[in-house]
Amino acid sequence: MTQNGIHTEDTTDGERVELNPVFARPGEATSLPKFHFPDDESLPETAYQIVHDESMLDGNARLNLATFVGTWMDDHASKLYLEAADKNMIDKDEYPQTAEIETRCWRMLAELWHAPSAEGAIGTSTIGSSEACMLGGLALKRRWQHARRAAGLSTERPNIVLSSAVQVCWEKFCNYFEVEPRYVPISEEHKVLDGDGLDAYVDENTIGVVAILGVTYTGMYEPVERIAAALDDIQERTGLDVRIHVDGASGAMIAPFLQPELSWDFRIERVASINTSGHKYGLVYPGLGWVVWRDVASLPEDLVFRVRYLGGDMPTFALNFSRPGAQVLLQYYMFLRLGRSGYTAVQRASRDVALYLSDAIGRMPEFELWNDGSDIPVFAWRLREGHTTNWNLYHLSDRLRMKGWLVPAYPMPDELTNITVQRIVVRSGFSHDLAGSFLDDLRAEVDYLDALDGPLPAETQHGGFHH
Repeated sequence: MTQNGIHTEDTTDGERVELNPVFARPGEATSLPKFHFPDDESLPETAYQIVHDESMLDGNARLNLATFVGTWMDDHASKLYLEAADKNMIDKDEYPQTAEIETRCWRMLAELWHAPSAEGAIGTSTIGSSEACMLGGLALKRRWQHARRAAGLSTERPNIVLSSAVQVCWEKFCNYFEVEPRYVPISEEHKVLDGDGLDAYVDENTIGVVAILGVTYTGMYEPVERIAAALDDIQERTGLDVRIHVDGASGAMIAPFLQPELSWDFRIERVASINTSGHKYGLVYPGLGWVVWRDVASLPEDLVFRVRYLGGDMPTFALNFSRPGAQVLLQYYMFLRLGRSGYTAVQRASRDVALYLSDAIGRMPEFELWNDGSDIPVFAWRLREGHTTNWNLYHLSDRLRMKGWLVPAYPMPDELTNITVQRIVVRSGFSHDLAGSFLDDLRAEVDYLDALDGPLPAETQHGGFHH
């Protein structure tokens, strides 16, 4: 109903957004519904202010030490982003130059990752690493199916071999595309999938093995070369030729610059495909992933659709259709802006901060490092056994959150769920000064917790981690 020119509605508390009277205009509603369409229009200034104030309640991205995702780009990138906001990556007929730049980017990555021939490789941009992983997994599955059919064998019950510390997108892949996941458990002795005992998991129905270059839980590299050697041995004994997909969501944009001598990429013949996140250590705003296959033969042709859309005929291999093209242009901007030397400097700066932090935390008597951040700039630690029964890392995480710092605590994967760790991700823009401020707050909160004369309740503990 309308009273005195102001639209009102009888709803329960919490279902409307109240407008600050400072921003209300005569005759304009002073509150708007949260969960259904308003009856009338609002002034753009009013709608902007509401959304602006609501989003202000989000955390401070600079203090978020949980996320891998990039949260800062320079002013030129932001200008380019706004200029390209209307570009549709899938419409290659309308935006042929954006499509050309996409090709330049994945060919640059193919060269960076030592494809036998960058011109003979094939790749695509995606919304993120999750989509890229699923495309890599689908190609493995389809190649396996073709080989089985050609041999007159069953294509039922495909499986894929993974670390138990794999990112949740691989669980989704197995669920959505009906592939049995075979998890190799990590342990204190084998902190990552390293090829040990791999023959117990690989059989004639194995479509591939996933090697992670930067495990989400801890940031450690899985040794792709050792995994490949184990598969070489399996093939020699059984005849099974099993390929590797490298999930390089983070590490594929770190290793080429900080560990160029490390053999993990297409230099290893068994590596069929590699994915990475442009929006992680590719240094682009969220919404961009990449996947590259070593050659055209590694991507089955029947997975590529050729569609006529908006006046053009185009090939596409994606789970999404229309999607933003702006991030692809931003990636190309970063490749041109930084080059090899620039990426090396930026990634080295992040790793230096990670090593500085891990060294300081490793020296604290309360903690024990799981790893030190010398692979990707990510590391984890646990509470030293026997230090205290009054508090745990979940309590410390909550205390740090009160200071604005997001530092997750979570149990390790199956077989190690009795171990809880905390993890820090160092991204571009997290300086030594900010790291020093974090350490001051960390020490202050540890001192506070150590001074407790009784145990804290455990109801704030969380049962899992899926970041």
